[in-house]
Amino acid sequence: MSEALIFELMESCYIMDKRTSDDALGSTKETYVEGASIDAAIIKNSSTEAIVAEKQGASEIFTIVTKSSVTLDYHDVIKRESDGELFQVTSRGKDSAAPAASTIPIRKVTAERWERR
Repeated sequence: MSEALIFELMESCYIMDKRTSDDALGSTKETYVEGASIDAAIIKNSSTEAIVAEKQGASEIFTIVTKSSVTLDYHDVIKRESDGELFQVTSRGKDSAAPAASTIPIRKVTAERWERR
């Protein structure tokens, strides 16, 4: 996949920031608000293994590709601006930067569709 194609697939997204606050019962509640905006390509894994796993009840698996300057961490939540869909990162972005010799400055992580709790 060429650099131009990868960047063409990217669309506006937000890293969702977790906020905690007091609730009326003396406990705490978590909410998520839009944080930093990033460009990302969110691609569903459509390998045979992924399709079989989904039929057996596993979650859909996605790959999120960003510019190498963006490092997503395990359990970060990303919101796609176009449809509001949420994805939770399931790998570490620090482990997946393109090699220094690469001419394509990208980083990728795996993710699952996420339902707001």
